[in-house]
Amino acid sequence: MNSTFFLALRRMRAPIILLIVFYAIAVIGLTLVPGVDAEGQAAPPLSFFHAFYFISYTATTIGFGEIPNAFSDAQRMWVTVCIYLTVIAWSYSVITLIALLQDKGFQNTLTTNRFHRRVRHLKEPFYLICGCGETGSLIAHTFDRRNQAFVVLEKDEQRVQELDLQDFKTDTPALAADARLPEVLLLAGLKHPKCRGVLAVTNDEEANLAVAIAVRLLNPDIPVIARARSPAVAANMASFGTDHIINPFKRFAEHLALAVASPERFRLIELLTSLPETPIPEVHRPPTGNWILCGYGRFGHAVANHLHPTGIQLTIIDPMAADADQEISGDGTEARTLIQAGIENAVGIIAGSDNDVNNLSIAVTANELKPSLFVVTRQNHTANSLLFDAYDADFIMVPSRIVAQECIAILTTPLLARFLEMQRQQDEAWSHALVERLQTLAHGLTPTVWSVNLNASEAPATWKLLLHGQTFSLGQILRDGTDRERPLAIVPLLIERDGKYFLLPSGDFPLTAGDDLLLASAFSTRRNLEFTLQNANELDYVLNGEKQASSWMWRKISRS
Repeated sequence: MNSTFFLALRRMRAPIILLIVFYAIAVIGLTLVPGVDAEGQAAPPLSFFHAFYFISYTATTIGFGEIPNAFSDAQRMWVTVCIYLTVIAWSYSVITLIALLQDKGFQNTLTTNRFHRRVRHLKEPFYLICGCGETGSLIAHTFDRRNQAFVVLEKDEQRVQELDLQDFKTDTPALAADARLPEVLLLAGLKHPKCRGVLAVTNDEEANLAVAIAVRLLNPDIPVIARARSPAVAANMASFGTDHIINPFKRFAEHLALAVASPERFRLIELLTSLPETPIPEVHRPPTGNWILCGYGRFGHAVANHLHPTGIQLTIIDPMAADADQEISGDGTEARTLIQAGIENAVGIIAGSDNDVNNLSIAVTANELKPSLFVVTRQNHTANSLLFDAYDADFIMVPSRIVAQECIAILTTPLLARFLEMQRQQDEAWSHALVERLQTLAHGLTPTVWSVNLNASEAPATWKLLLHGQTFSLGQILRDGTDRERPLAIVPLLIERDGKYFLLPSGDFPLTAGDDLLLASAFSTRRNLEFTLQNANELDYVLNGEKQASSWMWRKISRS
C-alpha cells in the first residue's frame, strides 16, 4: 500500500506544487489589495482566512460571491487573474491524475498490492502454482473441484485475465508476474504459514529451475514439484533436493513400454492416476514387432530408450537421426518416406514431433497406407483436442495432462505412490481383477483416489471411539449412512499403520486410531464416508444401527 501512495505522490508532485504556488499567490494577493465597504468607503484588504476561503470556493468553480463586502475594481481584477490561474492548475492536475490512473505501472502496483493483501489474509492451506498454461490450468480446475485453495503466478497477463473469466467456485488470487523473481514468490505467499507446497509447471525449464532453488533456499520445509524436460535440468534440480521432478516425455515412454509389456498393470495405473471424474480411458494394447518413430528429439529418445527392452524394433524418421536401429531422413509427413521406412511390415507408428499439424499429417498418411497400424500421437497443445479427437488415435500423449495428473496424485494422495510401488510385485491377473472392481465405482468415470487419516482432525468421531477402546473393522464403517445394510461402493487400496503397509485390506481388517487409509470411490461416495467418520450420530448408526435425533437439514448440507 505504501508503494502505491508514494508512486501516486511522485507522479502528482508537479501538479500539486503548481496548485500550492497558485493558491499561495492568489491568497497573498487578496491580503494585499485594498477593498471597499458597503458605503463605498476604502476598506482594508481581506484577512488571510477570508482570502483563503474565497479562493477555495472560486477555484473549485463553486462561486458563492464576494465577501464580506463587494470588491473593489482592483480586487476584481486580481480575482479574475486568480480564476484563470487556478483553472489552469486544476486542469493540469486532473489530466495528470487521469494519466496516472491509466498508467500501466501504476495499475500493476495497485494489482500487486491487492494480490498481496488477499494472499496475506488466506486462512486455509493453499498451494502455489507457478505457471498457468495448459498444465497449470488443469491443476487449478482439479483443485477447485476438490475445494483446495491455491494461488497462481503466471508471466503472461492474458492468461491471468482468462483465468478471471473461468468459472471457479472461489475468487482465486492470481498475479501476472515472473515467478523466477524471489520477491514475487514471497508476495505470493511462499513463507505464508498456510502454504503447503509449490508447483513449478511453467513451459520454461529455466524458470522452473529458478523457482525450485528459490523454494529450497527461502522455505525448505515445504515440498516443491517441478517440471523438467531435459535430463540436464532434471539432474540440476535433483542436485539440491527438489522433492519431485516430472519429465512428461520420460513418463509417457514408461507408460507406453508398460502398456506393451504389462497391459493390465498399465491399465490399473491409468485408472488411478487419471484426473478424477473424467471419462475412463480407452483400453490400450500396443502390439510388439516393428515400429516407426517420427521425431527423434528429447521425446523420441525417451521413447526409444524405454521401448528397446520390450523387444520392439524401431525405424526412426528424423532429419537428424543418428543412433537408431534404422534411420530415414525426413519428417514422416510424406508417403514415400513412410514406405521407405517399411510401413508395410510395421505394426505401429509414433508421431512424436513438436508440431501438432505434422503429427496429425503423419498419422493420417500412415493410416491411409496401412489401416491396421497402431497409431500413437503426441499432442502438444490442448487447444488442438478437437482435431485429435476427430482423428481418434489409438494412444494420445498429452504432456500437460501427464504432468497435471502426477502433480495432483503426489499432493493429494501421497499414499498412492507407495501403492503403485507395491502393485509392481503383483501379476497381470491381480491387476486385471482390481481394474474390473475400479471401473464399476463411478459410472463410467475415473474414480476419485483419496486418503483419510483416522485422527482428531480428519475423522474426529471415529478417532474418539477408537481412542476409548471400541473396536470395529474396516467393513463396518464402509456402510451407507442412510441404510447401513447397503455397503458403500469403495475399494480400500492400502492402509498404513506405524510404517507398515497392508495392500487391499479385507472388510474384517481391524482399525486403530491413526490409521492412514487409501481409498477409491466416486466423489459423492467419498463425501458420504467422510460425514460418517466425522459425525458421532452417523457413525453410531452405521456401527450399531441406532438412529439418533439429528437435523435433517444439517445432514443435507453436509453431504451437498
